[in-house]
This record gives sequence, structure tokens and C-alpha cells, in this order.
Amino acid sequence: MSRPMQFVALLLCTVLALATLLPIAHASSEDIQRVLVNNFPSLQKVFGAVTVEGTISHAVQQRFPETVVSPVKPEETHRLVAAGTLAADGFTSVVLGVSGQFKSQFSRAGTIGVILIPEEDPILRAFEEAGKFQFPLEVKAVSANNQSPHFASDSVKLTLAFPRYRVYFYNTTDGTVGAFLHTYLTN
Repeated sequence: MSRPMQFVALLLCTVLALATLLPIAHASSEDIQRVLVNNFPSLQKVFGAVTVEGTISHAVQQRFPETVVSPVKPEETHRLVAAGTLAADGFTSVVLGVSGQFKSQFSRAGTIGVILIPEEDPILRAFEEAGKFQFPLEVKAVSANNQSPHFASDSVKLTLAFPRYRVYFYNTTDGTVGAFLHTYLTN
């Protein structure tokens, strides 16, 4: 093959190699990516091995700080205590738990819970304007009457359908609590 033809072949192979990488350029480093290796003529043989070292994470824990929650029923949507946003993009399920302790005396048993609402305009509008929960995720702990100042829910695994959720606490006892939301996002 003549020198100009080798140059054209090399240029064509380079363009083709770059074209196979273009779709990958938009993927994040945490996404599963397809890799295609073409062996070119003997002039450009590709050799080597692909290895993966260390732990491959398929889950992440998102921490929420302690939230002080005064008595408020879940139906009182305008009074629920906001506690931030759960970033769930890229995950298919979440394990939720709620725990904490009372900050004041209480005499009435009740429920301390967390409701997660998708952070989508029409869903938030229904919640803010009409007090409607659409596609909520919920976990709750039952507190017995003066038996212990501490409470905790069972862990609940739920399917995610949206990339972000707003977090709201409620407390149907007659005492103030310090509550923690525990989240573990998985694929």
C-alpha cells in the first residue's frame, strides 16, 4: 500500500475509533459503559487486558441530619417539617428507616413518620395547593406511651420512580422529637 493510502487508512481508522466513543462521552463515570475495541491491521494491533480492582459500589447511603419535629399530623400538610431532598437519580430502590428520641415529655403514644414526595412540578403543586400526596414513599415508627424515649421503625425497601424526592416529617405524639431519616439507595 502506498504511503498516502496508509495515511488515509490510518485517518479513517482514527475517525471510526473516535465515533465509537461519542455516545460514551455523555455517560457519567458511574454509569455502566459499553466498550468496543477494534483490532486494526497489523500496523495498529491493540493488545492488553481490562481489569477491575477494588469494590464495585452498587449502593450509596445518603445521610440526613437530626430534624426536630413538634407534634403535627400527616394530614396537616402545610405544617409538616421539611428535612431536605433525597437525590435518587440512577437508583431503582431505596431502603428507608426512621429513628430518634423524644426531646420533651410525652403522654400520648403515636407515630413518627417520614413522607417522601417526588420533586416534580405538578406533584409538588398538588401537595402545596391541595394537600394531596401523589406517589409518596413513607416509613413510620410507633412510639409506645412513656415506655422509652427512643423509637425506630423497621427498614422498608421501596421502588423509586423519580430522580428526586422532598422529605417531610410528621409526629402524632404530644411531645417534640429529634428524628433521623436513614436511606440506602440501591440498584
